[in-house]
Order: sequence, then structure tokens, then C-alpha cells
Amino acid sequence: MKPINKIIKGDALTVLKKIDANFIDLGITSPPYNKGEKHKGWLVKNVKYDQVVDNKPEGIYQEEQVAVLNEIYRATKPGGSFFYNHKTRWDKGEMLHPMDWLRKTKWVIKQEIIWDRIIAANIRGWRFWQVDERVYWLYKPKRGNKIGKELKSKHALLTSIWRIPPERKNGHPAPFPLILPIRIIYSLLNKTRGLVLDPYAGSGTTCLAAKLLGVNYIGIEISNDYINETKKRLNNAEKYRQVINEEIKKHYVEKTFKERKVGGDNTGKFGNYKGVKQATLL
Repeated sequence: MKPINKIIKGDALTVLKKIDANFIDLGITSPPYNKGEKHKGWLVKNVKYDQVVDNKPEGIYQEEQVAVLNEIYRATKPGGSFFYNHKTRWDKGEMLHPMDWLRKTKWVIKQEIIWDRIIAANIRGWRFWQVDERVYWLYKPKRGNKIGKELKSKHALLTSIWRIPPERKNGHPAPFPLILPIRIIYSLLNKTRGLVLDPYAGSGTTCLAAKLLGVNYIGIEISNDYINETKKRLNNAEKYRQVINEEIKKHYVEKTFKERKVGGDNTGKFGNYKGVKQATLL
């Protein structure tokens, strides 16, 4: 099937299998983290989802994530990307890292972005307070090219560390902030129309960002409550316009790298400077 601008009710893996191959341009999601629904910091209420139990045997959880990601790979066009938000977790002192299962998927792992949430969910002293989550840029090669297209300078300059506070006023227990999918969609599609997928749509933040940027979307969500919340947000999309405007202002450079190079301007620490011989690397 080829749904466009739809929120589809159902289990992510089941619905994904019905979507045509090579159909999606870009995807963004944050799945349930399998945190056991009780292993929380004492300042944070238990994160409990409607219609989903976030407490599976870890091996089964990771196998399910690999299966979901591989279905997304199949549905994504060659040259397309998927951004996967997750975090490092611990169980009885053992670290559980997203790379443990991401390396088992078909995707090329292009980049690991650090999302600095600024606040900590757990302030006990077993380790330094965890204020970070990860956003993995996954890439589907086109004609064997694992590198893909270069980002425009105005997008790339935002670096690989994103300091963005979490969203607070949202009925979903674990929403990511609207700025996050806005940044990804605006940077990757760069004002062109495309189709954005979120297989764990939640309260519809990815779909909302897509609509505000004039991009088509598909959301998959198992909860009727979250689907209804998504529809309300989409119907009132313009109230979020200021968030987009503020983010777009950050995507700006006076000159691109190519323009600086052609003009003989500074292109980096070891670049050519007017009147200065390029440094020799030893």
C-alpha cells in the first residue's frame, strides 16, 4: 500500500509489512525503550504507554527492533535515511547500548548524534547523571554508495550535539520535542517535498513537523488515544508555527565551504590562508 498523510492504527511491524518497497524518503522515530516500567529515577513517574507494555525480555525486544528497522529499510527509497532515537540503559550493572542491535540491521550507520536533554531523569549517584539520548542517522545506500549526498553547510553547522530540552506539555509519556523532527526534515529534505514515516507515532510530533514544513507523512500508532491526540495537533498545526520559525533561523551561513575555498577565505584549521603557507601535518 501507498498511504499518504495518514495515521494508521496498528502494530508497527504488521503495518510496515504492508507498505510498498522503496516508497519512503525519510523516517524518524523513538520506540518504547523497554525500561521495565519501574526502573525509573525517583523524581520521575513511571513511563507507561497506552496499549504497549514496555517490559519485555531484552533479547526479544532487540529482535523486534531489528525486524522493524529492516522493514523500514525495505520500504525506504535507495538514498533515503532513517533517524532512530534511543538511549543507553543499564540492567543489573550491564550496559545495554542501541548499537548492540543496530549493527544487526541492513542499515549503514552514518552518524551518532548526541541529544543533550539538559535535565536528568535519574539523579542517584550510581553513575554521572544521564542527560543524553542518542539519535542514529541510518542510511540506505544507493547504487552501492554508502556515503550519500553532502548536507548543505547551513544544516551541517548545527553539529552532532543537539542541546534541546524535552517537551513537557504533552499527553504522551515520552514525547521528543518538536524541534528534533523539524531539524531532521528541514536538513535532509531541504525544502523539497517528500514522504516522512514515523512507525511509533505517539502523539504525532513527527507528523506535525512534516505538515508544518509542507511534507507528506505516514504515522503508525497502536493507541486510539494517541491517534486522537495526533489528529487534534494536526488540526491545530499553525499554533506551532513559531517553533519552526525559530529553528529555521539557526540554519544559516554567510558563505558555504565551497564559496570560502574559491574566494581564498579560511576553510578550517589547516586550510589555505592569504599570505600564509598551508601547515604541514606531521
